Amino acid sequence: MTLDWVQAALKKILGFAPFPATLNVRPKMEEDARIWEAVQKNLPGIPLPAAAGGFCSARLYRVAIQRTVNSEKGSMMNGAVLLPDVADYPKDKIEIVAPVQLKSALGLKDGDQLTLEFVN
Repeated sequence: MTLDWVQAALKKILGFAPFPATLNVRPKMEEDARIWEAVQKNLPGIPLPAAAGGFCSARLYRVAIQRTVNSEKGSMMNGAVLLPDVADYPKDKIEIVAPVQLKSALGLKDGDQLTLEFVN
């Protein structure tokens, strides 16, 4: 994420300069994993073309991000899921980019739950 071409491309495509690190999450429940698989199969996403020099392309999915606390949803933040087009990329890994450091902005600790709403 610290690569200049990635930052510039994401800013152009998403309309915001992303914080130079992703928040990586994994589905906790089986149903959540099935939803993530369905998103990957059924939504085209926004293409992020590869740059010259061998870097991989990726797909982006706009999301609204909410921290879930005691089954209640907190404030919403806009971001995107970045899915690299790499054959051995973990199927359950979800990399989230946002204009801020999500862990600090949402007060997240390891194991906290998030709700991602995929938006157009």
